[in-house]
Parts: sequence; C-alpha cells; structure tokens
Amino acid sequence: MKIPILIMSCVLIAGLCNGQTKNRTMEKQHNDPLMCDTATGLCEMPGTGNTKQKHGAHVNEKPLKIIYFTDPICSSCWCIEPQLRKLKLEYGNIVEIEYRMGGLLPDWSYNSGGISKPSDVAHHWDEASKYYDMPIDGDIWLEDPLASSYPPSIAFKAAQMQDKEKAMLFLRELREMVFLRKKNIAKWENISAAAQKAGLNVTRLKTDFEGEAKNRFNDDLQLGRKLGVRGFPSLLIVDKKGHEQMIAGARPYSAYVQAIAKLQPSQNKRPYDTGWQGLFSKFATLTSREFAELSGTPRKEADAYLQQLYASGKLRKLETKNGALWMSK
Repeated sequence: MKIPILIMSCVLIAGLCNGQTKNRTMEKQHNDPLMCDTATGLCEMPGTGNTKQKHGAHVNEKPLKIIYFTDPICSSCWCIEPQLRKLKLEYGNIVEIEYRMGGLLPDWSYNSGGISKPSDVAHHWDEASKYYDMPIDGDIWLEDPLASSYPPSIAFKAAQMQDKEKAMLFLRELREMVFLRKKNIAKWENISAAAQKAGLNVTRLKTDFEGEAKNRFNDDLQLGRKLGVRGFPSLLIVDKKGHEQMIAGARPYSAYVQAIAKLQPSQNKRPYDTGWQGLFSKFATLTSREFAELSGTPRKEADAYLQQLYASGKLRKLETKNGALWMSK
C-alpha cells in the first residue's frame, strides 16, 4: 500500500487542519495529499475512494470503543494528546481505545509539489507546533530525517503483542523522541531504547518486529482501507449496537464529548484529581498545554506555575525551541 501523504500527517499547515465531527458518509476529496483539506481537517490519502464498510460486531466489554488510526510521526496526532489524555481520565470507565497504525510515510519515492524531500517538512512542523501549542522541533528533518514511518509503526504492533499498557508507554516515548528530542525513531537503536524505557522485553520485541508484527501492521492498513480512512488522526467511535461517530482531524475536546453523548447520552464525566501531584502520578510527562487542559489551569498561567514547581525541585524539565516537556522527579 503506497500512501504518499507524508509526515505532515494531518496538520502541518497551521490553520488548515481544523477537523470535524461527522458520520462516516465522507465525500471523496481531490486535493494535494500533502495539504490539509479545510472541510475535513485531514491530509487526505489518495486512492482510498469510497471503500467504507461497517466495522462489524462490537466485542468490547465497555459500552464504547474508539478505533484510532494514527502514526508515530503524525504531528496532529501528537497535538491531540491533551484531548485523548483527558478523555481517558473522564471516560475511561466506558471507553476503550484501540490503536491502529496508518502507514503515513512508506518512503520518499514520490514528488508532490512543495514536499519532495525531508527538509521541506521542517518548517511545517515548527508551524504546527505554534498553531497547536504543543512542542515540536522540526529540525530533525534537517539533522537526522526519517526514511519511513513503517519501522516505528511495526515496532508498536510488536509492543502490543507483549503488553497493551506498556505499548502505550512505548508509543508515547517514541513520540517524545521524534517531536522533542529530534531522534530518528526509524532506527532500531532508538526503537530499542524506547522499548527498554517502557519496560518491554527488547529481545522479544525484535523477534516480533521481524515476524508477526509486520502482518499485524498490514492488517491495520487493510482495515483503514475498508473503513475509508483518508488521513490522520481518524477516530471511529462505535457502540455495542453498531452505531458510529467519526472524528476526523485535530479537534477540540468538546468534539469528543459531543460524539460520546450522541452514542451514550446517559453517561456523565468521571471526576479526577486535577492537582499537579495527581496528574504527574498518572502521567510521567506532560507538556504545558496538556497540564493546562487536564488541570483546568488557564493556559497563560500554566507555564508560570510549572516553572515554579521546577524551580522548587518538584519537577524536571526538557526545554526545546518550541516549548517544554515537564517530568515528575
């Protein structure tokens, strides 16, 4: 499956990827695959056509399942981390998220107007960082560019084969590596380091990476085609009766709440500890925007508050040219 859509994933041009919540009757667009469509908020994958099919039986024990099509180097997927983390805190008792890999960058064997080589992407990532207020350093595409997003995608499928919870820690570490630390996560040395930090068995990961995980990655690509997924992030929310809501593109938290309410109108948000200690006990790392979203702190005050915690020795900090990542001690 050759998908020349690239790293800009869904929102590299600030302001173009606004996304929208809708049902799964999505009209096919005919736009540059590396540019985001203003109507859908997606960087469309060409050649998907109208191949949408129903997902099938809902086998999850929880009332709702979210089938989330993403990619480790999808910038807009990184930018909705605050919304997804809040969703898990408030609705984790009724919602299960199933992560599927989308295959954003097979290789560089194409030319699509303004995006034909890695260096073309660098300033787009910096623009996305400013627009979505999430730290992203586009200099990786100048210093150590990735040849493909397939290796980290396959590695994530291998991690899922071991432990789903550790796989999520692994994916988060991969994203922090590529977006903040400028690490090429297509290289095994970085994949291995992320796996070790997440507590995975690296030897088994390597074996699965070279074997069954490739088949599972291909299964994800095929499912994406069947469901008519055209770009990332794409989240298909399904209830046990087969009713569906699609959230396509980078959307505010209210869009998720509204979609859940349509499928489960009687469900209320679950309260959680919004204090900094409670949040950092759940999440080892938080960006400033994540902290503001989860704690309810006004965004302009979040940085100053986190800086105070850092200055008093209660937090650690990774500073990047486009923002900071805060870490528990």
